[in-house]
Amino acid sequence: MAADPQTPADTRSDEQTPRLVVRRAALDDIAAIRALCAKVYTDVPPYSGAHLRGQMQNFPDGQFVAVYDGRVVGYCATFRIGEAAAFAPHTWMEISGGGLASRHDPDGEWLYGMEVFVDPDYRGFRIGQRLYGQRKALCQRLGLKGIVFGGRLPGLHRRIRKVGSAEAYVEAVRAKKMRDPVLSFQMRNGFEPIGVLPAYLPSDRESLGYAAHMVWRNPKHSGAGAGGRSARSRYSQRTVRVSIVQYQQRRVRSFEEFGHNVEYFVDVVADYRADFVVFPELFTLQLLSIENQRIPSTEAIATLTRYTEPLKELLSRLAVSYNINIIGGSHPTRGEDGRILNICYVCLRDGSVHQQVKVHPTPNERYWWNIDGGNDVDTIMTDCGPIGVLICYDSEFPELSRHLVDQGAQILFVPFCTDERQSYLRVRYCCQARAVENQCYVVLSGNVGNLPNVENMDIQYAQSCILTPCDMPFARDGIAADTTPNVEMVAFADLRMEDLAAARQGGTVQNLRDRRFDLYSVAWKSKG
Repeated sequence: MAADPQTPADTRSDEQTPRLVVRRAALDDIAAIRALCAKVYTDVPPYSGAHLRGQMQNFPDGQFVAVYDGRVVGYCATFRIGEAAAFAPHTWMEISGGGLASRHDPDGEWLYGMEVFVDPDYRGFRIGQRLYGQRKALCQRLGLKGIVFGGRLPGLHRRIRKVGSAEAYVEAVRAKKMRDPVLSFQMRNGFEPIGVLPAYLPSDRESLGYAAHMVWRNPKHSGAGAGGRSARSRYSQRTVRVSIVQYQQRRVRSFEEFGHNVEYFVDVVADYRADFVVFPELFTLQLLSIENQRIPSTEAIATLTRYTEPLKELLSRLAVSYNINIIGGSHPTRGEDGRILNICYVCLRDGSVHQQVKVHPTPNERYWWNIDGGNDVDTIMTDCGPIGVLICYDSEFPELSRHLVDQGAQILFVPFCTDERQSYLRVRYCCQARAVENQCYVVLSGNVGNLPNVENMDIQYAQSCILTPCDMPFARDGIAADTTPNVEMVAFADLRMEDLAAARQGGTVQNLRDRRFDLYSVAWKSKG
């Protein structure tokens, strides 16, 4: 059909553009989702960025947003779970892994719906129905048995005296003797209650903490267990080549000489087509040797802060030029608020620059440099999947690595700086434990050599390494690559993400899968 010649072309284009779309959620949506969550749930804190990154990175295909005229107006979070866990008594915190979807099972036969919320200003658009429809479509595409979740009972607090129990209330709504705004909606969408979950979400006062245990059975399920491996993480099939630089501290005469030294190693590992290169913690203290005289610690931080922007520009340029992701050790610098922080700059080969602040400064760092700790550990999305960075001492606190793994990290990078063997072994042994308990890869890079006239950097000890879980698919000793102690060198290892997936789902031991969420969890507190 010919277009009306009197209709402007741009008007036709606008009319053809859908105003309301439901699509897979992306990391760029996090701020909008958090704002919507705060608008919907006024009596509880909204999801943190870590929660939403965990949901999206643990199961990217299972998270949806509804967008109207460019505005996020609905969100739906889902993960896969085994049948036994899905139908056993549980709470929301237990089944969702603390809200991070960290119990996502790539081989799970059921989808678990952990969240749906809709902007109250747009409830006339049937957005909830559209989100539930996306869940059903995903379930059928993966060939799963159905969908399970705990549904709110917001009318229960008004009717509890009349009906006597949560079970009686659910039965009354099922029999259409009463109406509940949520349960009735879910039943109209084909879900059926199979029981009641007490203490499911204690903060839900309207529901008195209860939830209806809801199920939708996929009418197209063949019973053959289809889709088990087709929905693994999009990153799980990749082999990631990582390289570590055991970097020798030596005097330099200018920032340009320092940059030349760094570029030399980036060039070397890029020739071997490495996906990542890791430099050690505090490797930039070498810049304090330019003056060739002892600099008081009070002046040293000011000196280092002057190099912060040139350092970021150097690492970012090298990352793009050599097509490699750079874990930039760490660099102490004074922030705009006057606090001195030990920061790892992560420069990706797409040109983006990220940072991770050290959370736990050591006693020496506090004494010599007056360094403060950061307040967050967050995953960083790369073209090889989500990663985490723990700077040296942070690796000795297991809660931090678990928080990163719950967000979806499969590789943890640990730049470190230790002065003698005992200090080094604390980091090494803890990192091996982190690899075992989280069934992840841990990559260490440290300094060697010495820096006369630089406080707290007079001697170094390192044996950088790449560590794996201890199970059949991995190296016998849980060491993918190692270096000679106290010698400047590089090392490489190819890390298979599929091996991690296999170990987590069917290994000799399954640390992540066997956690007792009914007894303990890591709850990260927000702090400004």
